[in-house]
Amino acid sequence: MDRNPDRRAHFWLLGALALGACVPQTPRPAPVRPTAPPPEPQPYPRAGLETVIGRTARVLVDEFGPAQLDSREGPARKLQFLSPVCVLDAYLYPPRGGGEPIVTHVDARLPDGREMDRASCVAALSRRPQAR
Repeated sequence: MDRNPDRRAHFWLLGALALGACVPQTPRPAPVRPTAPPPEPQPYPRAGLETVIGRTARVLVDEFGPAQLDSREGPARKLQFLSPVCVLDAYLYPPRGGGEPIVTHVDARLPDGREMDRASCVAALSRRPQAR
């Protein structure tokens, strides 16, 4: 048995280096590529919706007659107007500075649930006998 401490140190050093070579290498992360900025939000199409968007519930009732559904959840309000042609859901929220809730979004559909053009539904509701 060799009692030379230098030789034993070399043996342990070589053993440690050999074991270190067995450890898998961590792959380098891929270089960061600059990403494109998110697209700008498109403005809500309002053509034909001028009598609805930005209006209060009172204005809608004056325009279309009584709502068939009036539901509230917190500060939000949903009015639903029906005609033989379509169903219009108007969503009202208070403006940022406070005040009476106004319509910020509308959905329209046919009575069977299929999608319908919102402006066409607004026009159909305006022609109902109950309107005005």
